[in-house]
Amino acid sequence: MNVLEVRDLRVAIGETAIVRGLDFSVERGQTLGIVGESGSGKSLTVLAATGLIDAPGRRVSGSSVLRTSPDAAGLELVGASEAALRSVHGGSVGFVFQDPSTSLNPFLTVGRQIAESLEVHRGLSRRAAHTRAVELLEAVGIPDPQERVEAYPHQFSGGQKQRVMIAIALACDPALLVADEPTTALDVTTQAQILDLVRELQRDRGTAVVWISHDLGVIGQVADDVLVLRGGEAVEQRALAEVYADPHHAYTRELLAARPRVVAGAGPAPAPAAAPLLRVAGLDVRFAVQTPAGRRTVHAVDDVSFTVRRGTTLALVGESGSGKSTIANALTGLIAPHAGTATLADAQGPEVRDVLRARRRERRRVAMVFQDPFASIDPRRTVADAIAEPLRVHRLGGATATARSARVAELLTLVDLDPAFARRYPHELSGGQRQRVSIARALALEPELMILDEATASLDVSVQARVLQLLRRLQLEQGLTYLFIAHDLAIVQQMSHDVVVLRGGRVVEAAPAAELFAHPRGDYTRALLAAVPPDGPRVRA
Repeated sequence: MNVLEVRDLRVAIGETAIVRGLDFSVERGQTLGIVGESGSGKSLTVLAATGLIDAPGRRVSGSSVLRTSPDAAGLELVGASEAALRSVHGGSVGFVFQDPSTSLNPFLTVGRQIAESLEVHRGLSRRAAHTRAVELLEAVGIPDPQERVEAYPHQFSGGQKQRVMIAIALACDPALLVADEPTTALDVTTQAQILDLVRELQRDRGTAVVWISHDLGVIGQVADDVLVLRGGEAVEQRALAEVYADPHHAYTRELLAARPRVVAGAGPAPAPAAAPLLRVAGLDVRFAVQTPAGRRTVHAVDDVSFTVRRGTTLALVGESGSGKSTIANALTGLIAPHAGTATLADAQGPEVRDVLRARRRERRRVAMVFQDPFASIDPRRTVADAIAEPLRVHRLGGATATARSARVAELLTLVDLDPAFARRYPHELSGGQRQRVSIARALALEPELMILDEATASLDVSVQARVLQLLRRLQLEQGLTYLFIAHDLAIVQQMSHDVVVLRGGRVVEAAPAAELFAHPRGDYTRALLAAVPPDGPRVRA
């Protein structure tokens, strides 16, 4: 039985065709993978097919029929009334989107958010819905569900928030689950766990799944059939094994070739001996958390020490909640550590300064590029304003507006963007272009150390490769030192000279990158490497 059957689906914005006559279907218990780069129409296709497009000026035509059981009449979702769509969204159709931070309500506990759809679509009482919410949190692998059901989204790691989203999506046993890039920003072990979780729940419940991704490596681990989109058109649509074995279209071959992979002997050449730039010693970060049982302390970073050599890249890797981003936030002054020091060697001599407690003038020696360029750039300001802000704050690039504009143009050129981009707003840029603007803004500080916190995690594999190439070039030309935070071990291998592996806020292994990838010493490091998706598709049982 086809749970969702789409015929001649078309989406236009104004006079521009975005999705061009797509046909596809997904059966009960089957997973359809939709793959393509940003702008290919993946998300728009599924939003249109499930009735989630209501923006003025967007026209949807064609047919998309949802059938929840063999005996049930199909519901046409294209053109359906708001009442009809409300009756199926969250009930018969569940959604898991890429960024759980923007999908979850920060003002409600996760238990209340899970219970909401149960009360609306299944008519459960508040008490019964709460009990079911605890069961769902346990089913998706959240530890201490009785306690965490009363927690708020900001009290969960990224991977845990995505598990909460899956619990919400599956709360009402939907016939169709739409997963839109749900593992893109997750570490490899959490990604593997989410993939296993969805497969297990699908096997137990017979749910049909539409899985959207830019990464064919991920699609290869979860899908039965693949629809490859480019420019809103289907360029290839076949069984997964056939696509891997004999891709027909050149674009499909490009996507397969662009997958980052851990390869023996890959990565930068071992760096020559270099003086330390950053020494972190005994870093300790703690957070007070309110729980139903009372107030308790979370030890996010526990006695972490490492050294970053000048002109090299040190990578911090580990699962969600291991303390990677917390360390970055402490180094940039976004949070106050409980204890420890982080000293930067003086460029002119042996003097060091503690950046954890530095003044603004000294802190500019460290710059940060965040994971999400959509959230880290003010949407109401132009690219020029975004890049010029640190110049004004730190009085760099000249005292006049003309001098600052010239410096902005230089920085845009440095990151391979046309200076004319200075007049654009963030919504007029692609994801890769936004991240280049973020890098340019960080370079405006003329830093010695750049912290790259999952700076390529949300990008397409081909765009990601170009940004990584840019970062390597800038390091060679500008003599930059990178603290590189990433969950993708293939990217870590490409970029890093040294690697520190974190687990539960502690260092479990630290070694030169070539040594760690060739001969990992710790069981946890070996588990991280084993969780990297293999080259070929998953063999179905």
